[in-house]
Amino acid sequence: MAESAPSDAFAPEVWATKNFTERTRISCEGFVLEGIGLPWIGYAYHALKVLLFIGGWFFFASFTPGLGDPRDLTSWWFEGIAFQKAFLWASLFEVTGFGCMSGPLGGRMWPPHTAFLHFLRPGTVKLAPFPRLPLLGGHRRTILDVLLYGGFVAALLYTLVQPTLAPVDFYPLLVLMPLCALADKTIPLAARVEHHFAMLVCFGLAADWIAGAKWVQLAIWFWAGVSKLTVAFAYVVPIMTANNPLLKSSWLRRRLFVSYPDDLQPSRLAKGMAHAGTFLEFAAPLTLLFVTGPGPLQSIAMVWVLLLHGFILSNLPLAAVFEWNILSVYAAFFLFVGHPGVGLFTVGSLPLSAYLVVVLLILPLLGNLVPHAVSFLISMRYYAGNWAWNAWLFHEGSYEKLAAIKRVAPLQFEQLQALLPPREALRTDAGYLAFRTMHLQGRVLGLLLPRALGGRPFHEYQYVDGEMVSAMALGWNFGEGHLGNERLLEVIQKECGFEDGELRAIMVEAQPLLRNTLHWRVVDAKRGQLDEGWATLDELARRKPWDLGEVRAAN
Repeated sequence: MAESAPSDAFAPEVWATKNFTERTRISCEGFVLEGIGLPWIGYAYHALKVLLFIGGWFFFASFTPGLGDPRDLTSWWFEGIAFQKAFLWASLFEVTGFGCMSGPLGGRMWPPHTAFLHFLRPGTVKLAPFPRLPLLGGHRRTILDVLLYGGFVAALLYTLVQPTLAPVDFYPLLVLMPLCALADKTIPLAARVEHHFAMLVCFGLAADWIAGAKWVQLAIWFWAGVSKLTVAFAYVVPIMTANNPLLKSSWLRRRLFVSYPDDLQPSRLAKGMAHAGTFLEFAAPLTLLFVTGPGPLQSIAMVWVLLLHGFILSNLPLAAVFEWNILSVYAAFFLFVGHPGVGLFTVGSLPLSAYLVVVLLILPLLGNLVPHAVSFLISMRYYAGNWAWNAWLFHEGSYEKLAAIKRVAPLQFEQLQALLPPREALRTDAGYLAFRTMHLQGRVLGLLLPRALGGRPFHEYQYVDGEMVSAMALGWNFGEGHLGNERLLEVIQKECGFEDGELRAIMVEAQPLLRNTLHWRVVDAKRGQLDEGWATLDELARRKPWDLGEVRAAN
């Protein structure tokens, strides 16, 4: 995986003896030069999925006379119903698990799409926001939960095949989604409630919905920019770029970091790229805010949009966010090129106006200031390197107890072992360890491992990223560390009965806006919380990804 790594480093018998520092250093050095190292067929799979996404939009648009012919796209893509069907189709695509965090780039090897399989299966684990709520509470999926989810999917399909659409056609969706959310908070996140569903609310609560849709799209870009106002974002860009399989230059890959292989802090080049990305996420919405018709301002704004989403797409990033980026580009063209004359203050609906204030202003602001209270998705803090995250540590073979849970897929490393030769499976799994620890927040892992393991060596444990645990247990995850926190650990303990020390977890909260600390906890599945504290970003910036335990300031 790395030029400096021994050729047999990933031989199972050798890897099993290596400690945290050795494993992480080998993994990080290899990540810089090769990224995760997925085979080309994984990227081809995602290319086919993008074609399915675009082809599905053409198909459902064709139910409306005069729409859907790709040879005549420019004559109908600015029609209102074409835009509505794009977001209806995207909602269906996401809530069934075909969008973000699906397939090989989302850590789903087999099956590549799990959400709909999980949500339609009674007895699977769920996270109800109010566990004691009659009918919809609890932690096991019921027939009622399945019917609500199935009803939402059916309502999306029914709406997609209508030749015309009126506000009343969206009412079933606006009722079923909140009910699904009361049964399982994972489902609204999978449906991208902050973006896709917000658009559906605009379609249903106002006859002239374009003004509301403009506010939604502007908020997505603006709050994404706000989330980048942290030193953690400087670490995101070089890690994302180093994982780009199209970047073949080892020289440029090394240039993304201060001094490969010993200092993997972001270089000046990487920091400059991060600043450019932050500029684009602010420049796009703040320029489009003043676009009222064709002209230089409109052209400049669209250049910002294309540069922003083009850079993300060209890096072929982990998490498989291709469809969302394509949809955002289409939204920019439809709303601000196709309908620039629709004023932002012509929403004309008091219920919709109130909804937009809550979901586009209050919740994102609260989520940035008090991140433990609001999902990073609802806060619109996309790919900023500032997330809640968890590390789950299974002692020896204790992870096999997870078989007690009704699930549609095993843990990611088990999927890799089933599909790849042993060395390749270990190499790829190690890439995810590197991905986590190279981020600034991920360096909490090495800091807290001595506290979490209680003196036992790291090689006795199977490290699993909490996102992969929650994806296995809940059927879906997309960077949402709150889905893998103490609440899920408590549910899994009820189902699996781990003994003291068999399962330890490190829980890390996101950095609040304008503050410099991260709240962390060390939790044992049986005994509960063992330790907690706060780490500063300055302290983490002094650490190397492979540092273990405390590191002096002089480092």
